[in-house]
Amino acid sequence: MSHAHESSAKRIWMVFGILSIITTVEVVLGIYKPEGLHLSNIFGTSILNIIFIVLTVAKAYGIAWVFMHLEGEKTWFRRSLVWTISFFIVYLLFIVLHEGSYIHSVLSPLVRW
Repeated sequence: MSHAHESSAKRIWMVFGILSIITTVEVVLGIYKPEGLHLSNIFGTSILNIIFIVLTVAKAYGIAWVFMHLEGEKTWFRRSLVWTISFFIVYLLFIVLHEGSYIHSVLSPLVRW
């Protein structure tokens, strides 16, 4: 019985380490904002924003996989959750980026960015 507890504790610390590394990368990129990533533009936003989005979604998926025990569920259930949430995230990102670029283009003559 204690062996199962040790492996669970080891696994939790491993997940903690991975999530900490991803968070550290996000914080460092947010502080330094490399010009090559920040000033380039793809899909209406910078590469830096796309990196933040991908890292945040990866952290959310990892948390759901480990702490919400999705790994033990049936395959069809996991896929239905992941595909539905992925579609919703892509839809929200499209709306936010599209509307944000529209507002920027409308207000750019009036506001000094």
